[in-house]
Amino acid sequence: MDRFTALTVFRHVAELNSFAQAGRRLGLSAPAISKNIAELEARLGARLIHRTTRRMALTEEGRIYLEHVVRGLDALAEADQALCPVKAAPSGVLRVSAPMTVTLTRLSTAIPAFLARHPALRLDLDLDDRRVDIVREGFDLAIRGSDHLEDSSLVARRLAVMPHVLCGAPSYFAAHGVPASPAELGAHACIRFSLSGHADTWEFRQDGRVERIAVDARYSVTSSLAVRDALRAGLGLSLIPRPYVEEDLETGRLQAALEDWRTVETTLHAVYPSRQHVAPKIRAFLDFLIEVFGESGPGGGPPAYDTSTR
Repeated sequence: MDRFTALTVFRHVAELNSFAQAGRRLGLSAPAISKNIAELEARLGARLIHRTTRRMALTEEGRIYLEHVVRGLDALAEADQALCPVKAAPSGVLRVSAPMTVTLTRLSTAIPAFLARHPALRLDLDLDDRRVDIVREGFDLAIRGSDHLEDSSLVARRLAVMPHVLCGAPSYFAAHGVPASPAELGAHACIRFSLSGHADTWEFRQDGRVERIAVDARYSVTSSLAVRDALRAGLGLSLIPRPYVEEDLETGRLQAALEDWRTVETTLHAVYPSRQHVAPKIRAFLDFLIEVFGESGPGGGPPAYDTSTR
């Protein structure tokens, strides 16, 4: 048994909760993955993983052993980097998950310059507004937009804060009037971004008062770009991140309403699994994100922080 390989296999199986995914990640066959785990358990004289044909779970011994294995493998990787400075340059494949609208409106035009800066790096950018499981799905980093970042074992770096604005087309306001207060929104056609954390209730604040308006939407959609298209067409009103419609507001294509009321904000974070040993490719992309969002708007915030409750 190659002990280093067996430990690496065990770590990936445990983190991905899957023999098959670990095999794909490491380029090993299913029998090779099973053999490494079995030989490691035989050497230790302890069962590390409970497994059936349908599922697997770490034993108590497996959870304890995994903590030590992760620290040991990370320390070895750090030692290798210290002795091989050339490997500190970003290289390999970087898998990133990012929301589609944020990427298309604020990030994608800068990607070619990032790749030109790091010729040994390959970027696999997956655009999806759903919340991915970074570890299970094999991503190195994800960009997330949220009113509240849930506790987890991930590390998060705040990138930007996007205030929202209630807006519509001048043609819509000409036909239906401009709401003078949040309470009047019940008489208006609303467009709902259904993946938002505030999709069903829009909150407005003024002088210590808070008004929460239940959204009765004629049109619900999972893309902020589609919301913007509907706004431009005069279909109704929506609460949307201001950067997505800033140009429309400046040119008069869209018009803001209830600007004397404060409303929700979405904070963009870069989240990644490792808290101590950040790979050069991840560090390079983090620096790139901080540079881009720092230039394009407010909220290039504080240093990375750990969201773990442990």
